[in-house]
Amino acid sequence: MVHPFLDMRGIHKRFGATVALNGVDFQVFSGEVHALVGENGAGKSTLMKILSGVYPPDDGAILLDMHSYQPHDPLEAKQRGVGMIYQELTLVPHLTVEENILLGQEPTTLGLINRKKVRKIAQGALERLGHPEINSETPVSELSISERQIVEIARSLTMGCQALVFDEPTSSLNQYDTEKLFEVIKELKNQGLAIVYISHFLEEVQDVAERVTVLRDGEVMGIRDVRSVRLEDIVRLMVGREVNEMYPHSSRERGKPVLEIKELAGIVKPESSSLLLHQGEVLGIAGLVGAGRTELLRVIFGLDPVRRGEIKIGVYIGPSSPLKRWLQGVGFLSENRKDEGLTLQMNLADNVTMTNLDQFGRWGLIWPKRQHMAAQKWIERLDIRCQGPTQRVGDISGGNQQKIALARLLERDVDVLLLDEPTRGIDVAAKAKIYQIIDSLTSSGSSSSKPSKAILMTSSYLPELLGVCDRIAVMCLGRLGPARPVSELNEEILMREATGQEGGL
Repeated sequence: MVHPFLDMRGIHKRFGATVALNGVDFQVFSGEVHALVGENGAGKSTLMKILSGVYPPDDGAILLDMHSYQPHDPLEAKQRGVGMIYQELTLVPHLTVEENILLGQEPTTLGLINRKKVRKIAQGALERLGHPEINSETPVSELSISERQIVEIARSLTMGCQALVFDEPTSSLNQYDTEKLFEVIKELKNQGLAIVYISHFLEEVQDVAERVTVLRDGEVMGIRDVRSVRLEDIVRLMVGREVNEMYPHSSRERGKPVLEIKELAGIVKPESSSLLLHQGEVLGIAGLVGAGRTELLRVIFGLDPVRRGEIKIGVYIGPSSPLKRWLQGVGFLSENRKDEGLTLQMNLADNVTMTNLDQFGRWGLIWPKRQHMAAQKWIERLDIRCQGPTQRVGDISGGNQQKIALARLLERDVDVLLLDEPTRGIDVAAKAKIYQIIDSLTSSGSSSSKPSKAILMTSSYLPELLGVCDRIAVMCLGRLGPARPVSELNEEILMREATGQEGGL
């Protein structure tokens, strides 16, 4: 009988009154890629933190290669054979590739680091991953994101890891680098490693995994063979209900122009961008990572300086500061919610009302009761899963943090929303809710008497752009192409233009 290499049985974990895991069973065989999916807060991170030695389980047992496994910290977990490849990489940028790969485990001769042996081991690990072209003497800071991931994986391999956990590994990768990563994972699988793959992109799960385990509210809802399960069935297991019409698209009536840019250029990017955004429409910006999409939104909002070109927002012409943009009716949602989008140490009410404080007090004093009432309104409207307006935002799951960042724009009641990767790193149910919000803001049939909003959004996920937007423009190497109706576009066309293969970019 073949035994699983990783066998987690009856894992329980509680944080105060919150039950994070309730009797979870999870097994992965050698030479298998097993996907772990679920909404934010379903228990995926807690289960993996127990596996990697961050948390001890309250109850249950773990076997690794049929031996008892109880790591006291992440270092012991790696030494026992479990490696974690996180979404946020843990490399030291100023050190070289080989120094990062052997960090903390450098071979020595007479008490001195044996540089020759370090290089040989590092190059061997890179060759094992099918990437001998990466120069082991290059500083990590000079590598691309995908190359840094290879270095991270190589570091785990040199420690003898036989089980690897990939946590949202493609969230910052373009399609080409994603495919290269999948080739590496396939090679590791063929070498007999047990691989756990965590992703909110269910299409990726179909491409890379053999089995999928679905968690909901700390319990296993099902284990399915990927080849015989539909995406809709996985989604239903994740959220406990049908997610009907993932991309709602109500009647929209394009109104007056509210944002116009002409030949806009930043210090580095964008190189040249022109577009016209109307009231009552969603205009998407497609492009590869590094194409300049984020920089375009930052220049428009005043976070980055303008090198040349023109910005017109309503009656206001020219570059401006973020504060003035808020006053002009423009709101910006950063792709980096933890560092730029939210103040994690503050509570939900403070974050939601931060740009509108003059509505909640006088003479420099804030009335908390009013703040809490405003926050509670958005908690209910956006279905934010939290303990209430006074909960610290840093203790709330990623998908709900994203809703809080969006609630700040809605509380300010801006007319133009600049949304940079609005659904990055959040689960299917949270995505569906944000799509509903976007649709309701731009719908001409809205029950609200207020005029429709205008939304300019970027996304690396092409099905999202095609499903949500009215028009899409493609950015390639800092240059923005013309915006065209979604009816004229598909994923293949967008990808060809994003890689500069057509479209005159």
